[in-house]
Amino acid sequence: MRDRLRAGVAIFNDGYYHAAHDAWEDRWLELESGSDDERLLHGLIQYSGAVYHARDRNWEGAVGLAESAGEYLASLPADYRDLRLEPIRSVLARLAADPELVERRPPVRIEHEGSAASLSALEFEPTAIAAVVLAEEFGYDEEAIARARAYARRDLEAGEDDSVFITLLFDFVREDDHRGIIYQRLTDHVGRRRAREADVEGLF
Repeated sequence: MRDRLRAGVAIFNDGYYHAAHDAWEDRWLELESGSDDERLLHGLIQYSGAVYHARDRNWEGAVGLAESAGEYLASLPADYRDLRLEPIRSVLARLAADPELVERRPPVRIEHEGSAASLSALEFEPTAIAAVVLAEEFGYDEEAIARARAYARRDLEAGEDDSVFITLLFDFVREDDHRGIIYQRLTDHVGRRRAREADVEGLF
């Protein structure tokens, strides 16, 4: 829960409002309806949707989602799961009353574990989640990124801190301006690793 929550928070805070819900949705769908965790993720998903619609000038959609998100988050403690919910609830109320608010000021950043997490500050597991989410958002092959993530995890477990997969996975998430080049390098390394594995399998 924590890693998916943090990945989505960082994606949202870096301005990828549409993508943020993808980091939360799979976990949300697994949860019992009406549980605190389900209400939290449901509220955050709808918050990201409200901001996305407001920025697209879909005022009706923004208002509906802002109102619904506020209802989901209303009964949760102010610092549930180390998230500061009061600023989010406050901006949801203002957004429901005035969806054009987003045109005048950026949406409030989500604070988690004492700071407004960003992609540049994520640890490995939230970064690994964010990599697949951003691949889908920007039209890259999710399967290639997921495979790179698996190799990075394997290298990390083996103590290979200088793994090219770990380095490039972090770079893919953090470097907007060079994401395409990094993706190409990452998929090249995935292809070479798969070829080596196939060669070894062919020996037996």
